[in-house]
Amino acid sequence: MNRIQVKYKEEVIPALMKHFNYKNVNMVPRMEKIVVSMGVGKATQNKALLDSAVKDLTSITGRKPIVTKAKKAISNLKLRQGMPIGCKVTLRGEIMYEFYDRLTAIVMPRIRDFKGVPLNSFDGRGSYSLGIKEQTVFPEIDFDKIDAIRGLNITIVTTAEKDEEGKEMLRLLGFPFRKIEAK
Repeated sequence: MNRIQVKYKEEVIPALMKHFNYKNVNMVPRMEKIVVSMGVGKATQNKALLDSAVKDLTSITGRKPIVTKAKKAISNLKLRQGMPIGCKVTLRGEIMYEFYDRLTAIVMPRIRDFKGVPLNSFDGRGSYSLGIKEQTVFPEIDFDKIDAIRGLNITIVTTAEKDEEGKEMLRLLGFPFRKIEAK
């Protein structure tokens, strides 16, 4: 078991049961999956950009991403329905906990001028989304071999029913939320 899984079982579950007065262990929110996605808008003109994005996402997550296709045609963007425009990976189980551990312990401290992630990026049902502006903050990416700097989106899907429950669970797991400054 990963150290995040051990921390969740030994520290987070009892703390959440006490804080929210849960009667059953199964009521405690948990991480369900982490979705890492990368949109490549210029892939409509150059297919090689999508291939390099797939290669980058593969090295970041350790899993082969699926290529996402356009749902609608947009003539101003020269985009037709079904054209490949991005890629995504869904991580579950032990791999998800390992990725979360690397994200919070290694990647986020490497972001320039990092003061924490904002608290207002919850979706209303306890899941959290964040964007990273460049893939070079991941240690798996070789800076000399990238062709372009791309951003990526990370969504942490939880079983929490309210944002407050998901926020508390992620805080107890060591997610670096931005400190609110008193004025």
